[in-house]
Amino acid sequence: MKQIILITGGQRSGKSQYAEQLALSLSPHPVYVATAHVWDEEFRQRVLRHQERRGPQWTNIEEECSLSRHDLTGRVAVIDCITLWCTNFFFDFNKSDEEQPSVDEALSALKKEFDMFTAQEATFIFVSNEIGSGGISTDAVQRRFTDLQGWMNQYVASKADEVILMVSGIPVKIK
Repeated sequence: MKQIILITGGQRSGKSQYAEQLALSLSPHPVYVATAHVWDEEFRQRVLRHQERRGPQWTNIEEECSLSRHDLTGRVAVIDCITLWCTNFFFDFNKSDEEQPSVDEALSALKKEFDMFTAQEATFIFVSNEIGSGGISTDAVQRRFTDLQGWMNQYVASKADEVILMVSGIPVKIK
């Protein structure tokens, strides 16, 4: 049976750990799909800490964009995270140094990829950030990305069977 769960919240709200615990409660050998592009050494160290925390029972997949190329039929998978996945699409649609990334094109591509990926019979636990909860940025690129992220979160939430908001490590059921 297919199930989509969205776990969202602020930075360091406990989203990933909650998603991992949920996955382990549903399967002894879940899949972890990491969408991050490793930009620098500090981020590489974060990735290593996450991998060490998860342990050997996890199957790890690193995929920056094309989630649908992975067959997860019958599996429980944590996809961490929508924010970094959106970042990859956002900058992939930046055609030149002078041209700004297209939010509409990136959003359309993200939705299409999400729909293809979640067509599989699997349990999908998506992790995302609520980056639009703070003030409005003075930077135009940041504002466009916040729009993209917010619209993608809304899209995933509309398709989700369950939505959990993490607040200071406490899960709050929204849907």
